Amino acid sequence: MNHFPEVIAAWLFVVGLYGIVTSRHLVHLVMCLGIIQAGTYLLLIAGGYRFPPAAAPIFETAEQTTLTSVDPIVQALTLTDIVVGAAVTALLLAITIQIHKSTGNLDPQELRLMHRP
Repeated sequence: MNHFPEVIAAWLFVVGLYGIVTSRHLVHLVMCLGIIQAGTYLLLIAGGYRFPPAAAPIFETAEQTTLTSVDPIVQALTLTDIVVGAAVTALLLAITIQIHKSTGNLDPQELRLMHRP
């Protein structure tokens, strides 16, 4: 069995997590979250794929339902994940713009220091 998609998804997660931990800019932080989400997309699609190579889940007659097909529910969940990810990214970037307007800074370390009494 080929585990290449799972390895790439784990690599994307690690790279995104490393970027989040070492980020010195809020926009960079949002982009690293997008990299982690790309790993979740890949993991969902890899989980829905069946071996041996499966075909698209399009059937014209009831007799064809015995053929191996890709799980369409996982594909729908992946599309939903992409839409939710785009909305979260837009919201985080809007919050980042507001932070920049109010403080003039996008460094997370300096933002923490600004709110201490």
